[in-house]
Amino acid sequence: MNQHNVHLLDLPNEILFFILKKLDNIHVLYSLLGINNQRLHIIAQEQIFTNILNFVSISQSTDEIFSTILNRFCTSILPIIHKNVKSLIVDSISMECILRASNYPNLTELKLFNFNKAIVSQYFMDDSLFGHIFKQQITNLILIINENNIEIEKEAYTKNVYVVILAFFKNLKHLTIVESSSMDNYPRLSLCDLSPTTFFSSTLTKLCINVKNFDDVQALLDGRLKQLITLIVQVDSIHDRILTSYKWNDLPNLKCFSLTCYRSFQGFDNVIVRLLHRMIYLEELTLYLHIFGGSKFIAGTHLDNEILIHMPQLHTFIFYIASENVIADPTIRVSNDDIQRTFTNIEHRQVACMVDYFKPDTMICRIFSLPFKFHRLEHITNNIPNIIFNSVTYLKLWDTDPFKYKFFVRLARAFPFLKNLSIRNIVRPFLFDQNNHLRDKDWLSIIEYPHLISLDMERAHSYYVEDFLNETKAYLPHLTELKVLYYSLQIVTKYFTRNETRRNCARVRQLIVENPIAYPKDVYCYFPSLSV
Repeated sequence: MNQHNVHLLDLPNEILFFILKKLDNIHVLYSLLGINNQRLHIIAQEQIFTNILNFVSISQSTDEIFSTILNRFCTSILPIIHKNVKSLIVDSISMECILRASNYPNLTELKLFNFNKAIVSQYFMDDSLFGHIFKQQITNLILIINENNIEIEKEAYTKNVYVVILAFFKNLKHLTIVESSSMDNYPRLSLCDLSPTTFFSSTLTKLCINVKNFDDVQALLDGRLKQLITLIVQVDSIHDRILTSYKWNDLPNLKCFSLTCYRSFQGFDNVIVRLLHRMIYLEELTLYLHIFGGSKFIAGTHLDNEILIHMPQLHTFIFYIASENVIADPTIRVSNDDIQRTFTNIEHRQVACMVDYFKPDTMICRIFSLPFKFHRLEHITNNIPNIIFNSVTYLKLWDTDPFKYKFFVRLARAFPFLKNLSIRNIVRPFLFDQNNHLRDKDWLSIIEYPHLISLDMERAHSYYVEDFLNETKAYLPHLTELKVLYYSLQIVTKYFTRNETRRNCARVRQLIVENPIAYPKDVYCYFPSLSV
């Protein structure tokens, strides 16, 4: 074979498979199936390319391209490979067209984006068009909520959506219902005052869901989900006492438990520890908590004595726990090293901590397992440890001391995949500090935030607005949402005439200021992508 004249069809099947597995299955099928080449036609029908079809992966294309690809799949491709399809990843808009294209006798998994309550009455009913497929076949259901009507009552949404879903899918084993990245206020599951039979399943083994409060977590574990092995739950709020009485039996089937609450709360020992004491058979535990008040902070000794000693089968413990306390004696300072020494259990020694003091008498102690696994961090100060947080995409900065140039250099390195950044700091560095970076070895480099799409500086000094919008200081190639004081924006952009800040504003589609106003023509010229 002449090495300068090798074609794709000259390669053996093993090499072709290796190459094609790097591509999305949708692209492989669209490119190779039915192109008048029998060999490629047969290869494209292999299960590795037809078991899982992700139609959302092509939804970022233009409407015309997406429509062309979808039409060919529905008319020519799906009728050929329909028996191989086991998993469909679709958008609510295109789902019906795809399901109408053929029968899918082996379909067991459905991942649906842009889910809303109208989908339930249209598709998740006995007399619906695809009820026979969904009701008996689907064992793994993943719903990404994008609910437009956020004024819906949580109790009504629970009865009319969550309860109906669990009752309709008779053989469901895995259920995941989460919000899209743009949603933050959709109706969460609320089981308060509802019968234990209203959200009941004898088949469900894994549940991932967001709930209203901690009482709903207790309700999920009161015996209504008898076969539950994995529970991943995000709680909107936690009270310092249990408001409703539920069954407190042991949980012999529960092997994996994950609890996340972004709001600060009181009562860690009274609420969280009491629940964990029921989970003596647990093998994997994940906690993301911010505890407020109390006489002590949570550290390694407390975790060992109050939690881990009661879980003899536990082999994986992933955690981020922030304790915010009032300092009784301001002359006594706890250091990072002091906290590290409390982790004497060799199985859980891969930990790090951050200790911050705020005037006049507040302390926040953060402890977390390594490598860091969570996507969100809040109330982060100048005190960033020398760690790369690859998983963090959402970050809130807050400090009473100014953020200096070197801090933002470290920030970009520590959080390389940051997508959402909020800065709360009304203090600007002294003039000496502002110019000091000119003597730093990195001063010539522009700080890059390659993945940043949302920037909130509404509560930040205009100095930081300058630092981020000035292209000689920062590069924000994907910034699409900007929240800022209108006055600060006017000053930094010199009333929307300054060239140095124009490029970082060019892709902004949503500009949020403190009071809604009708923007003048100059703003739309300066922000050409801004939605009218």
